[in-house]
Amino acid sequence: MKIYLILILIALQSCQSQTKKEIKPKITKSNSEWKSQLTEEQYEVLRNKGTEKAYTGKYWNHFEKGKYVCAACENELFISDTKYESHCGWPSFDQAIKGSVIYKEDLTFGMVRTEVMCAKCGGHLGHVFDDGPKETTGKRFCTNSVSIKFIPKNNK
Repeated sequence: MKIYLILILIALQSCQSQTKKEIKPKITKSNSEWKSQLTEEQYEVLRNKGTEKAYTGKYWNHFEKGKYVCAACENELFISDTKYESHCGWPSFDQAIKGSVIYKEDLTFGMVRTEVMCAKCGGHLGHVFDDGPKETTGKRFCTNSVSIKFIPKNNK
């Protein structure tokens, strides 16, 4: 019985270490380089993991056809077909473009959440929750408008 419990604990520890593995972004810049490239608000959100106020961002109520890219590095993150109105005050998507984002456990403010970051530059985009539309993925990528930029479908 003791050996069985030890094996279970080893297996659980192995799984935990795999999920905590951090993926390094492809673009690395110094803080001064990011500050010179981004607005003050973009820097606060993308580099310091800040959050814009609900219902104040440019894209919370924006439903044009096109794609959304990272405001820092223009990595393609979301397509407009995955955007929906979640009534949370931030742009919400039910899925990200495959491989475009990375996830990290976020335990700040006494909450357990999953942070979403750009896979190319590591910029903070927002968080993903499991309260999205059940008829699609069930996910809600709650995203800061200031962390993304919209490219209309007509543009390439």
